[in-house]
Amino acid sequence: MPPRAPEFHWFLPTGGDGRDPGGVTAVQGRTGSATRRPADVGYLAQVAKAAEQAGFGALLAPVGLGCVDPWILASALTQHTSRIGFLVAFRAGFASPTLLAQQADTFRRLAGGRLRLNVVTGGDPAEQRAYGDHLAHDERYARTDEVMAALRDLLDGKRVDRRGEHLHLDDAQLVDPAVDHPVPLYFGGASPAAEQVAARRADVQLLWGEPPVAIGERITRLRAIAAEQGRTLSYGLRLHVIARDTAEQAWAEADRILAGIDPAAVRASQARFAAMDSTGQARMAALHGGGTATARDLLVAPNLWAGIGLVREGAGTALVGSHDEVAARLAEYRALGVDEFILSGYPHLEEAYRVGEEVVPRVRALAAGQDAAQLAAEQDAALAAGRGAV
Repeated sequence: MPPRAPEFHWFLPTGGDGRDPGGVTAVQGRTGSATRRPADVGYLAQVAKAAEQAGFGALLAPVGLGCVDPWILASALTQHTSRIGFLVAFRAGFASPTLLAQQADTFRRLAGGRLRLNVVTGGDPAEQRAYGDHLAHDERYARTDEVMAALRDLLDGKRVDRRGEHLHLDDAQLVDPAVDHPVPLYFGGASPAAEQVAARRADVQLLWGEPPVAIGERITRLRAIAAEQGRTLSYGLRLHVIARDTAEQAWAEADRILAGIDPAAVRASQARFAAMDSTGQARMAALHGGGTATARDLLVAPNLWAGIGLVREGAGTALVGSHDEVAARLAEYRALGVDEFILSGYPHLEEAYRVGEEVVPRVRALAAGQDAAQLAAEQDAALAAGRGAV
């Protein structure tokens, strides 16, 4: 069977947005001074409609102290869109999986099935404590495993009785669930504990933008772990994009962003990131080393720039280059096994159009060529095997 066509999604800047370089730091309470476009329904509806018109499949609504509530926001934005889906993030363990299933079932019913769920375990102990969660790293992932198992069964219309280490559910079941609208579970995490959860429970494993060699290694390892569970995962990649008509224009924009980032903000951000127990965040930090330089000095792979991660937690890399160069890099990730891309750019409104109109069609064309070549190679191999058997 040939690979599935790649999917492309866009990010909702629920911590605020803007054209200024300071917009990159729109997390953890810095949104008021760092951005000029507040995360209100009026602006985010513009972003949602732009992404829908540009052909993206879904919108990621993130979760965290620096964001507006993703459930309420996504529900509001369904009234301003008609086709695009919503990848709603939630923190596993902060609410009963029965309640989560009710919320998800209501959303998919009222929105015509336009729902995907992003399960977030959390990698910042300080933020977790602010929510009242004091579990250690691996315990959080053990709880996530139980939550995902119960949530999957509930959304599939099953009755759940579960007595686990973290959950105790008796006779939990949805009333007339909308099972004709499946809800895929997206999940991120780079630690060994996280990979085991992904192998057992996730539909799509999300990865942050590391060099292709690292992504290829992670996918190969995750495929093997999932195969031990008798399962097959899909893979999604979260990246920022700075694409222009020419590479020089794109790197000029990266230089502009870097020049506008306050060194004090870099120091404060890196200190906070260092206190996290997230393996993924540590991998992001290792790419840039916490230092500032010219934009090209933070190049960690062809067209892959680590400058965003100086001040932004989570996904901290951007593909920088001409539309053709960025498309070629995305196609390389696609060839490694990435099925979905969650992209973003500053500001998110204008960049949704630019990336959707200029980059995505190029990637689709390259991916179609890859798939055709792979199918031809498989057919040739099958014919050769047949001839050898005669």
